[in-house]
Amino acid sequence: MRQLLLVLASMLTLSSLGTSTMTIAGTTPDLLEIRLVQKFNCNNPQTQTAINQCANLSYQNADKKLNQVYQQLLPTLKTSRKQKLIAAQLAWIKFRDTNCEFEKSKYEGGSIASSVYSGCLENTTKLRTQELQEFLKSDP
Repeated sequence: MRQLLLVLASMLTLSSLGTSTMTIAGTTPDLLEIRLVQKFNCNNPQTQTAINQCANLSYQNADKKLNQVYQQLLPTLKTSRKQKLIAAQLAWIKFRDTNCEFEKSKYEGGSIASSVYSGCLENTTKLRTQELQEFLKSDP
């Protein structure tokens, strides 16, 4: 009964704060955890936080696609070419991250820096995905 009252009181308090979505994550015998989940409309983000989160999500999606293509390409290559691709990919990752850090540095300390960095990662990753797709098409 005590936990139910705590849940209801928490829900009332949270709803009065104007949060967009509330989820009860789980309970333990003595502890009730309440986690707030804020969902962003990435088609029309309204705050810098939403823009940053959406840019990061876009990058993550691009990175997943890159990894899928990379995993498709690797088994098609002979051992010596596989090793060269792995070395090239490691060097490319270092370049991508360093280059995007440089691009972000123009906005260092600003709230936009995070979305600039994620946007750079996304664009660079998409370009690399296209390159790998071309290798996949041209290699037997």
